Amino acid sequence: MTENTRDSLFPSPGFRATALLAIAMLAGPGLSVAATLSDTASPLARAADPGLTEMRPRQSRPQPQQERETGSWALTLDNDMLVPGTRDQDYTYGLSMAATGTRARDFLLSLDTPLGWIDTALGLNSLSGSRVRGHSFEAGIFGFTPEQKERPEPLYDDRPYASMIYLSSSRVQVNPDDQVAWHSTLTLGALGLDLAGNIQNGVHKVIGSEQAEGWDHQISDGGEPTARYAVARQKTLPISSDNLEVKSTVEGSVGYLTEARWSLSFRAGRLRSPWWQSNPELTRYGERNNTTATSEDNEHYVWGGIALVGRAYNAFLQGQFRDSDVRYDSDEVNHGVAEAWLGYTYAFSDGYRLSYVLRGHTSELKEGVGDRNVLWGGLVFAKTFD
Repeated sequence: MTENTRDSLFPSPGFRATALLAIAMLAGPGLSVAATLSDTASPLARAADPGLTEMRPRQSRPQPQQERETGSWALTLDNDMLVPGTRDQDYTYGLSMAATGTRARDFLLSLDTPLGWIDTALGLNSLSGSRVRGHSFEAGIFGFTPEQKERPEPLYDDRPYASMIYLSSSRVQVNPDDQVAWHSTLTLGALGLDLAGNIQNGVHKVIGSEQAEGWDHQISDGGEPTARYAVARQKTLPISSDNLEVKSTVEGSVGYLTEARWSLSFRAGRLRSPWWQSNPELTRYGERNNTTATSEDNEHYVWGGIALVGRAYNAFLQGQFRDSDVRYDSDEVNHGVAEAWLGYTYAFSDGYRLSYVLRGHTSELKEGVGDRNVLWGGLVFAKTFD
């Protein structure tokens, strides 16, 4: 790894072309040419669930035909200390607050208007058969640290300090007949602000843990704007039943994370909320970008999944335009990453729900101290409304 004078902040043209091609496949002209969301609409639709034919669940749960003014809110806390063992490194913590409904769409800080412009330009707003629509807004912060946080000097063989504070708006369009949902998300944020380090060290002071001394060397130290746009197509699979949901998801994004991914996910148990309102596969570090379930019925279920990721660019490792003391070149990061997660949700009859998730992924770096798998836990407190 080299130091601050690197000749390439971004991945090679080949990697960028690959990622942009994936986005084009997901959200480009092919969408406006395809007149329907049926499995014959495009190769992408068939790729999302290869070899499987259309089949509806045995008993469809009620689908909200009209979006509520206030659907739900959710508070999420991620921390690598929420897993067995002693960990305080890599993706070290995240904190976010999210809301759904028309109020979330119309909120003063909402990004729904520019998100709508992008969706319209890409043809997403003209998808035929999408009779159910939803909106969400999220704000949060998360941070990354190396292993030896007590050292104040730059650590060139470990992952760099990095952080982002962000605002994010998401849309979902659902065709209940075809069991297909399209999600789009626009996120605006700032890298390199002092707030993430101040929060971490403030908490560490209260609990008597060691201070993280290297935040002055974080990616884009001093602050730099960043953004990401993502689009995903989800479809339930024929194996789904009253107490089991299995779905495949194809997704692509451009921005601080430029990637294409495929995931297979499930939830099993007492299911009462619509399948498209549970989307842990859309999580990116602390950024949730998904709709909180709006059913007030008592439900409880296990959920999990796996994802295969082709990542062309990661600003939290490679930096952006601003100089960073520690950052990695494209040929020093792993562009293929595997992810997995397993969680449990219990929803009370009064609309409150509690979830825990264990999430991890393979190493993002090719060598050095930072070449290690990443694991963290998360807690989600949520409330749904009639």
